[in-house]
Amino acid sequence: MLDFLASDANPFPKIVYFPQNVTYGQSLQSYWSQQEQKVTPSCIFSPQNTRDVSQAVRILSQYQPAGNSTTAGCQFAIRGAGHTPFAGSANIEDGVTIDMRSIRAVNVNQQKTVVSVGAGARWSGVYEVLDAVGLGVAGGRISDVGVGGLILGGGMSYFAPRYGFVCDQVVNYEIVLANGTAVNANASSNADLWFALKGGSNNFGIVTRFDLKVFQQGNIWGGTIYNPIETLPTQIDAFVQFNNATDYDTNAAMINTYGYTSQMGAWSVANLLVYTKGIVNPKVLQPFTSIRPDLINTMRLTNLSDITAEQTKGAPYGLRQLFLTRTYGNSAPLLSRTFAIANSTLTSTSTSKIPGLIYALVYQPLPAAITTHASTSGGNALNLSPNSGPQVLALQTIQWANAADDALVRATANSIFEQADEVADQMGMQREWIYLNYADKSQDPLGSYGEGSLGRLRSVSERYDPQGVFQRMVPGGFKLFANGSDGGVVTA
Repeated sequence: MLDFLASDANPFPKIVYFPQNVTYGQSLQSYWSQQEQKVTPSCIFSPQNTRDVSQAVRILSQYQPAGNSTTAGCQFAIRGAGHTPFAGSANIEDGVTIDMRSIRAVNVNQQKTVVSVGAGARWSGVYEVLDAVGLGVAGGRISDVGVGGLILGGGMSYFAPRYGFVCDQVVNYEIVLANGTAVNANASSNADLWFALKGGSNNFGIVTRFDLKVFQQGNIWGGTIYNPIETLPTQIDAFVQFNNATDYDTNAAMINTYGYTSQMGAWSVANLLVYTKGIVNPKVLQPFTSIRPDLINTMRLTNLSDITAEQTKGAPYGLRQLFLTRTYGNSAPLLSRTFAIANSTLTSTSTSKIPGLIYALVYQPLPAAITTHASTSGGNALNLSPNSGPQVLALQTIQWANAADDALVRATANSIFEQADEVADQMGMQREWIYLNYADKSQDPLGSYGEGSLGRLRSVSERYDPQGVFQRMVPGGFKLFANGSDGGVVTA
């Protein structure tokens, strides 16, 4: 296969890049994490349109192993913005990386009800177009994050309480299947595939376009407030009450973060607060805005482009990155204990001295106001029920500079959540669901959807990809079948 792409028979001579090309190196350096930047594919293919993707998939699928063979064939990766941190998530060693970033057009229909977005776009490009015409969309909260990866993993947004997960707002996917055919998946055409793509990740084909609902949207009120760590008890109580509200204000969104840096050797608290109606300091957010002292306060009336660009500043490129996540019940004692565990584990080990270490323990509300929308939007694969009540997305994000510290960082993160899990089990607050977009490679988010949803996803894979191309030949991300080796293979 690679010999073919390097030959004169290559149908894409101007958009296939090899290690000696400058564009190849630029593509690798544009990944967010250092781990992904260090993965070196044999070549990078940069399609310009759906037709290019279709032709490439037809060619690549011809090199798949026969039957139930465990040989890899010519494996490939699908890359959008490249924001998933672990190595091999959207890049591949010695294979073909399909870099979708040139397919990034953003177009609003004449009725101003739907925006069509190329799969390689970042949310910054989407918001720039929509802000200019007074429209909004449920989308990413960091401007540099890619549209494709966020949606295929479910997707949280500032509008989640009003509209649900980002995937709940997708009315149509244009997707290239394993045989190279481009089809639409929506409520009336390939509806089972439409359902599966709402949380099922890269297991069914290469999505080339997302069509999402849009709505009228003016300015929002939002920003970040930093407080000393001594305010933690007040912070936790405010968070739990906010998440537990029976009359949940669906215009309000927030993220509660406890950050530690080895440079400062100290903790601080940051609350990202957004009110999507554009009302200054609404009552629902006052339990957070009234906390004193505030060390930094960026709250203002602004738009989606600006608020998401602010969040990008805290996510620099080129560092080593780790995400690890849990879902817990909404309990102040549990959240307080989890912070205490993180504090004692960090400060009692050499992890706290790692050069350039930036550690964050992040709590995000997951109220029934968010999970209730799936049932009115054709369902999704996430399998979250509003009957479960308010839950908490707990996330550890860690940044550091040197690969030599990888094992220590990972051991520390695992230890923190293992200890927190014991406390959660004792309190009856452990939840099984894992948010795919925050999951580490060691986790099984698709399995956490439950046997019913996982079985449905596997059936869709077997229908649309009977030879298991996207299970065996696309090893990156999270697979539906063990090791990506036995799924979807139909033999005589």
